[in-house]
Amino acid sequence: MSDEKVIFVAFAIEDERQRDFLKGQTLSPRAPYSFIDMSVKEAYENDWEEKVRTRIRRSHGVVVLVSENSADSAGQKWEIQCAKDEGKPILGIWAYSSDRSEISGVNTVPWSDKNITDFIDSL
Repeated sequence: MSDEKVIFVAFAIEDERQRDFLKGQTLSPRAPYSFIDMSVKEAYENDWEEKVRTRIRRSHGVVVLVSENSADSAGQKWEIQCAKDEGKPILGIWAYSSDRSEISGVNTVPWSDKNITDFIDSL
């Protein structure tokens, strides 16, 4: 991949550690991909939706960490809908190997370098 891509990572707060692992993978010299993480590191007090929408607009695509926690995450649901509204490409990856939860309207694949690289390269 020649150009670094800007990626928004949508995740349930309970899966923050998995988001950190995803970001950490890009730091390895063997990583076949790199991206700029635009996910929200700290909760916004007010006007959070507009701030998140701005980040999503600036992104090339959105990676959704899908887990059983996603079903109850209003923030993650809003981020996914925002990405759809903004016409951003979306890839769901299962946050855990033993959890195959689904999010309606999100194509979800196993977490692998190839799946992530293919998505980022397609942007």
